[in-house]
Amino acid sequence: MTRIFDDPAKFADEALNGFVAANRRYVARVDGGVVRATEMNPGQVALIVGGGSGHYPAFAGLVGQGLAAGSACGNVFASPAAAQVYRVAKAAQVGGGVLLSYGNYAGDVLHFGQAQERLNAEGIATRTVVVTDDVASAQIGEIDKRRGIAGDLTVFKIAGAAADAGLTLTEVERLAMKANFRTRSLGVGFDGCMLPGATEPLFRVPDGQMSLGLGIHGEPGISDHDLPTASALAELLVTRLLAEKPDGAGTRVVPIVNGLGAVKYDELFLLYGKIEKLLVAAGLDLIEPECGELVTSLNMSGLSLTLLWLDDELEMYWAAPADTAAFRKSNLAQRARRVIDSVLADAPSVWEPATPASAKFSAGATALLRAVQAVVVEHESELGRLDAIAGDGDHGIGMRRGVDAAVAAAVSAAEAAAGVDQVLIIAGEAWAEKAGGASGALWGSALCASGRALGNRERYSPDDAVGVVSAFSRAITDLGKAEAGDKTMVDALLPFVGTFIATYRSAASLQGALFAAAAAATTAASQTAELSPRRGRARPLAERSLGHPDPGAVSFGLIAAGIARAYADLSTEREDVTA
Repeated sequence: MTRIFDDPAKFADEALNGFVAANRRYVARVDGGVVRATEMNPGQVALIVGGGSGHYPAFAGLVGQGLAAGSACGNVFASPAAAQVYRVAKAAQVGGGVLLSYGNYAGDVLHFGQAQERLNAEGIATRTVVVTDDVASAQIGEIDKRRGIAGDLTVFKIAGAAADAGLTLTEVERLAMKANFRTRSLGVGFDGCMLPGATEPLFRVPDGQMSLGLGIHGEPGISDHDLPTASALAELLVTRLLAEKPDGAGTRVVPIVNGLGAVKYDELFLLYGKIEKLLVAAGLDLIEPECGELVTSLNMSGLSLTLLWLDDELEMYWAAPADTAAFRKSNLAQRARRVIDSVLADAPSVWEPATPASAKFSAGATALLRAVQAVVVEHESELGRLDAIAGDGDHGIGMRRGVDAAVAAAVSAAEAAAGVDQVLIIAGEAWAEKAGGASGALWGSALCASGRALGNRERYSPDDAVGVVSAFSRAITDLGKAEAGDKTMVDALLPFVGTFIATYRSAASLQGALFAAAAAATTAASQTAELSPRRGRARPLAERSLGHPDPGAVSFGLIAAGIARAYADLSTEREDVTA
């Protein structure tokens, strides 16, 4: 278990601060992550990597010469927020454009994608290469749906070396895509990891068995098998990966045995020795292998094998020098970069003064957010347990982090006489920033959309509720791309929206429409137990998910019911409350 911490909620930030303190030669702290502490050439491409914390050496440990220019660092197993990615990229870039690279997880895709749009809008050329090396998470015909695991290292190393060599953004992107296409990984687990402050691991593997095809966010494997000998395990991993040899690949290959946190070096070396013999027997030439902890999962007991199939140019960049806190190839003479002694912050927003009506309704919006907070606090553990069945178990704590931040931001804005639009937008930004993950991006965007729908008007009416509900829904479906039947929050959201609009337009009261819509959402959420997930981290574990409702849908149904009750209480106290 994870034992060393003061406050579990601050674990990731305090660990990152300590990492920087121990490695000031390599990295400097910025708001959202770390950047190189050594100079980069003007006009050089900046490779920005990142993801959730808990994977060291990935991601901050791979920042330095010959590798990444910066790393955006989220909470444990949660993607960094878009604003964090943006700030790290802004701090690291030196005029040659930015390449974002990260593992293929829903929250990372959403947040890094939003940061890319923002950077491009500001004239900073930004592109993305998503790592998809995990052969267990999808068939080869759906390689774009595969997760990124230890193959992060091969893609980052090739791209980072190409960037340091002075190649253009287009060329760095091409080489990263090529490295990704030629990388295959497969992992096994012997027991689950334990989040800071938790009393139970995210999953258990029965004694005498191992879990095959696991991810790096504490997810259990796709299937359980009897625990093999080291020789049999080596043969299983090698056979599965050789069967996926990329088209056009030759005989040169980089083997990487990666420990996930609790399997120690002696065991990893023992296994590597057996893997090497099998690869040589298969007629392959082994080039500069790696064996150790490279992309971990906190204290998870497990490991993975990665094969990177080389050609001349990939071999050149794989072998190129690198010098980071956690990964080194040969020696590099460093040129000191100026010390970054201040963090980048978003430019303060300039708001127009709130109208009396808008300022008045900010109190109602804050009260409803407090109701959402009460629901999340009450059900946090339940939502985490439900999410752990086929995911990483962080939905409860992620929602808690998000709503706590949203309420604090809303209260502060309301006390400063902000209007209802400002309150909701500020709350949404805070939710996305602190929660991370897919739900953080979705709830944050939806709150911001609600605020924009209300605007800063002279007058409001109950009819505005239809516009707010519609804007909230569109923000989630447009950003997340989920549809009915995908087994996500959308399966509860769409029935809520349809029922609310139909009920309200049938001359029902706003209060009555909210209760009817909440009931529809709650029923729909329970019915997701019959669905097989088609999106998100639960998709590779579809069989485990069957029979259990989607945690995002469940939390939405609970929140919808809480809002209905809170609105009824507000309406009783103040008959003129309509927002």
